[in-house]
Amino acid sequence: MKKILALLLALTMALGLAACGTTPAPAEEEGKTDEPTNNGEAVTLRVGASPTPHAEILQQVVEPLKEQGITLEIVEYGDYVVPNTAVEEGEDDANYFQHTPYMESHNAKHGTHLVAVAELHNEPMGIYAGKCTSLDELADGATIAIPNDPTNEGRALLLLEAQGLITLKEEAGLECTPNDIAENPKNLKFSEMEAAMLPQTVEEVDLSVINSNYALEGGFDPTKDALATETADTTPYPNILCVKEGNENNEAIKALVAALKTDEVRSFIEETYKGAVVPLF
Repeated sequence: MKKILALLLALTMALGLAACGTTPAPAEEEGKTDEPTNNGEAVTLRVGASPTPHAEILQQVVEPLKEQGITLEIVEYGDYVVPNTAVEEGEDDANYFQHTPYMESHNAKHGTHLVAVAELHNEPMGIYAGKCTSLDELADGATIAIPNDPTNEGRALLLLEAQGLITLKEEAGLECTPNDIAENPKNLKFSEMEAAMLPQTVEEVDLSVINSNYALEGGFDPTKDALATETADTTPYPNILCVKEGNENNEAIKALVAALKTDEVRSFIEETYKGAVVPLF
């Protein structure tokens, strides 16, 4: 009888231990998540952007990416240098604020290794009234404010040339400066300043040539307020999603590109910016 009781007791203990082995530990329960994953793992994608329009456009894909297990963290920057440094040093995974010629110029000047993974939109640069309200009324010796960064300064001068205000030297390229002006019949003066400052100083000069993203942030409507703009379908300045070389095939980056190049995002751009930002997809 004692042997039978001992066997029953041993069997009961074995069954109890087996049952315990099938019960998740409390820590495992707490760590359990029903969130979708990207290739089996949750991913956070940190992307630098100018507040307008780039960060606003990125906001449109936060939820679609979340459904794929990708958390999109948008970091806003107010200048054109730090977001590239952040990508080069690995602080950010990508950025969305610049056009291709600027990225290429930045690489050459700073030794960075940035590449474009998608061309997303154009922002036609415009000429805005300050003390002078018309290109035809521009006085002799007037002052025009232009961006001081490579490519955007040249871009502004090329726009002024297209309006017949100056003539650039034949060999002048996208990175031309006032030193490349061959003819200046109105003896125009040029105030070179950081692009972000142009909307804030527009009343201090006769005219300002402003990037559309900063014009929008400054409260201007580029389609109505600009006295003249680049031709949207011919400007060689597509705004791009940029990463550090070697990260082009990152699955989360590919998912971000796919999410941005959708009919929903195109409609948002067209309806929100009404020609001031032109989608390229």
